[in-house]
Amino acid sequence: MEIKEHYFEVCDIVDRLFVEMFDHLSKNCKRELEAINRQYPFEPLKYLPKTLRLTYEEGIQMLKEAGTEIEPMGDLNTESEKKLGWLVRQKYDTDFYILCRYPLAVRPFYTMPCYDDPAYTNSFDVFIRGEEIISGAQRIHTPELLAKRAEACGIDVKTISTYIDSFKYGAPPHGGFGVGLERVVMLFCALNNIRKTSMFPRDPQRLVP
Repeated sequence: MEIKEHYFEVCDIVDRLFVEMFDHLSKNCKRELEAINRQYPFEPLKYLPKTLRLTYEEGIQMLKEAGTEIEPMGDLNTESEKKLGWLVRQKYDTDFYILCRYPLAVRPFYTMPCYDDPAYTNSFDVFIRGEEIISGAQRIHTPELLAKRAEACGIDVKTISTYIDSFKYGAPPHGGFGVGLERVVMLFCALNNIRKTSMFPRDPQRLVP
């Protein structure tokens, strides 16, 4: 999507989309949720009318205060993400939140650096019950910066020249996000296996039915 002023416009869409979706499920799908709950008991998802947003630095600080040391410019592992989700639940009473301003070092080369501090990026992840469901960001839209970031990440610019050249025709500031819908269902219903969210799950060991 085109960004008019700030990449939080992308976060705003995530916020409105998922709060509306959660509201609809809770209001209009009670019978279906009760059926799931009878077979796989779960606690209803807690979320806020306006989704909580924390910076990566704030998340790291919460973990440090809880006794978990994290490299400030490193990425969160699965254990740390789950612990942060628990801490957020205790402090803010929500299972659903957005973590933004990830370090540049842990994001793809095409992620836009923050204007006020290029060590961080205009990017975000979204979590339910301490597990990631969305990764999103503002993409670099200028070919010069794109080439510079590719080189900094050890990528041979010649191998992606057509990708970079496409931006020479002009591109507005833009961003987006990718959603794992089966992960959303799994975490909304607190299921213990993502295969339970699909009628015909597929993995390296299962091709039929």
